[in-house]
Amino acid sequence: MLKVYNDLTNKKEEFIPIEPGKVSMYVCGMTVYDLCHLGHARVMVVFDVICRYLQAIGYKVTYVRNITDIDDKIINRANKNDEPFSELTERFIQAMHEDEDALGVLRPTEEPRATTHISEIVAMVESLLEKGHAYVGSNGDVYYSVGSFDGYGKLSGKTIEDLRAGERVEVEQEKRDPLDFVLWKAAKPGEPSWESPWGEGRPGWHIECSAMSTCCLGDTFDIHGGGADLTFPHHENEIAQSEGATGHKFVNYWLHNGFVRINEEKMSKSLGNFFTVREILNSYRAEEVRYFILTSQYRSPLNYDNEHLDNARGALTRFYTSMRGLPEVEPAGAERYREQFTAAMDDDFNTPEALAAMFDLVREINRTRKSDESAAAAMAAELKEMGSVLGILQGDVEAFLRGEATGDDALSDADIDSLIQQRLDARKQKNWAEADRIRDQLQEAKILLEDGAGGTNWRRG
Repeated sequence: MLKVYNDLTNKKEEFIPIEPGKVSMYVCGMTVYDLCHLGHARVMVVFDVICRYLQAIGYKVTYVRNITDIDDKIINRANKNDEPFSELTERFIQAMHEDEDALGVLRPTEEPRATTHISEIVAMVESLLEKGHAYVGSNGDVYYSVGSFDGYGKLSGKTIEDLRAGERVEVEQEKRDPLDFVLWKAAKPGEPSWESPWGEGRPGWHIECSAMSTCCLGDTFDIHGGGADLTFPHHENEIAQSEGATGHKFVNYWLHNGFVRINEEKMSKSLGNFFTVREILNSYRAEEVRYFILTSQYRSPLNYDNEHLDNARGALTRFYTSMRGLPEVEPAGAERYREQFTAAMDDDFNTPEALAAMFDLVREINRTRKSDESAAAAMAAELKEMGSVLGILQGDVEAFLRGEATGDDALSDADIDSLIQQRLDARKQKNWAEADRIRDQLQEAKILLEDGAGGTNWRRG
């Protein structure tokens, strides 16, 4: 029985979808004005795994993740680059997809863009105006009236009274209440705009997700996800907008992944500890980054440092080594470990415990292969199936373990194979000194040898 922690109720609940056998899930995606960073990578991987697991236990999942392709940051960056905003966003959408592909993230079922849903956004704003939840300011902007919605704060736990008491910023004169937020921004000179009943303008950020999610999934759907930083005000405002417009409950289960920290400090450009996915992939393989993300339960903070990435590399090496040299057969013989894995994932997608179950299986594979290679191969196939749910262990075993030669003086695969053959020849001739010299030469090049009954395997250390 799958249980998820629902941030709307602040407790773990049995997951019961609206429609049996089907799951509707919306996740707040990227604002495409720059390259994806590690925080984006965590959102991508976390909800990719959630989607994969839901599919693995039999659900048909409609996974929608939006793209914000118009907002202040995009306009400012495009103006700075002296290029059309659409060219900027297309470039970074392509870069985002390349990073997704590298990390093994499957594409969502739908990927709506704000600029292609202007009509739905305008229609929702019109509905909010008609129902008294919004008003047009003297500057031409349309605002949501927070005080008109009785349930405001039910996701974040904040009250309107506390928010007003804590208000510190200067209030725009056009607002009736300092908590009100913009739904539609009147056009400014040099900015892209679209027609609306209130004149030329563009959508506010919050309304985009309300319009796109309900357009793709209906007035009420199962899961809404995103980073914890979006809980307030973005997701709180989504609830107010959507329920104010439709009169129906917006989402049944709210899931938020935790913050990313760098060496125990919150990731921030101002602190100089801000890493893009591509910067990290210069030093570590994508599967290692993905594994690292999964070592922390999705709601917990994720602390990035090189030691954790090195540990991820070592763990994957153990997994792949356990499968090395075994024939591909049908999975079998790992029922106990499969149950442990499933129990972990059923407990709010607890990937660290799922990985622990896989490590237990690796130890069993290594013990079994000494006496029964066929049984070990069947368990290795089970290990690979578990890995597919997490998006790991799907690569070629030898390719992972041998890696890529880096540096001008690095030994090529052919060089290594030649030295190994020379070492085997020396051993046949009982020239132990020469055999040891070659082994030492390979070790200095960080090439680790594994002698076995079937010959000598190697991997880069």
